[in-house]
Amino acid sequence: MSDNGELFGLIGKLSRLCGTSGDEQDIRKFIMSRLPSDSEVRTDNIGNLIVFRKGAKTPKNKVMICAHMDEVGFIITHITDDGRLKFAPVGGISPAVVFGRRVVFANGTVGVIAAKALHQLSDSEKEKQPKIDELAIDIGAQNAADAEKYVSPGDFCYFAGDYEEFGNGFIKGKALDDRVGCAIMLTLLNEKLPYDAWFVFTVQEEIGTRGAACAAFNIKPDIGIILETTTACDIAGSEGEKRVCELGKGVVVSFMDRSTIYDRELYKLARKAADELGIKNQTKSVIAGGNDSGAVHKAAGGVRTTALSVPTRYLHSPACVMKKEDVTATLDAAREMIKRAADA
Repeated sequence: MSDNGELFGLIGKLSRLCGTSGDEQDIRKFIMSRLPSDSEVRTDNIGNLIVFRKGAKTPKNKVMICAHMDEVGFIITHITDDGRLKFAPVGGISPAVVFGRRVVFANGTVGVIAAKALHQLSDSEKEKQPKIDELAIDIGAQNAADAEKYVSPGDFCYFAGDYEEFGNGFIKGKALDDRVGCAIMLTLLNEKLPYDAWFVFTVQEEIGTRGAACAAFNIKPDIGIILETTTACDIAGSEGEKRVCELGKGVVVSFMDRSTIYDRELYKLARKAADELGIKNQTKSVIAGGNDSGAVHKAAGGVRTTALSVPTRYLHSPACVMKKEDVTATLDAAREMIKRAADA
């Protein structure tokens, strides 16, 4: 078993890094700096970081474990005459979590996503949520020429949300989707592996699981294990199955989402393994969402696929919220599934 303090320190460092889809290089460099020296490492043409590590035995099945490096963010599309920045989302972001948020660019430029102030709105406008194309980023520029000293169309920017531990065993931060999966994979890579395994830190998951499709085509695994986060709606106003999954109830093992019907035997195997080891586990009560599994299971003639996810509140926002015990449950389940999937 790994040191959980080290695990959460790693999650904090990864959360603070910025890397939206197509801009993952800082995440990749960080991960590469922490790989064991006996890893076989390469980066493919789309930017996936592919790591092969020898284990104690050669498995019957070639197993590939995936987590995505990218996060949701924004790309600048136009600079107005008065120096405000028009933008588009990179990945799925609700306008409800955007207005008034602080954002940061790679060069350190800071901005605020702004629209009309409340006292400027008409009665009808007050009843409507602003659309993203009605918003702009204010970086304190006097005009377009001033703004262009700091930002250009095509630049990415990110939510500025710091990692923090709070309450009774909770953590919050931006980009926990899916830096927590990356941290779990790094932890496993630095342990003694029971079998040879492939680990892929994928790119461009948030805009259509593009990196995972390329990686699975190249590696041609028999089994794919996707380490992810998934939406927990265990908040006021959500009852029964609408809660989807809940913090504090352990790793989420999915049987189906909008892009994948998961391998039934692997689903049963994961739940059984968790129960036998006393690892808290649950499944989702709503068919919703998707992840790299959607690309992996269709690749290279078909890949048996399972997903192990950390239940997370407020996904794709500046402050994703998780419970630490669910993260460690997902780590423990992933460790066991690598072993059991090798001979499944």
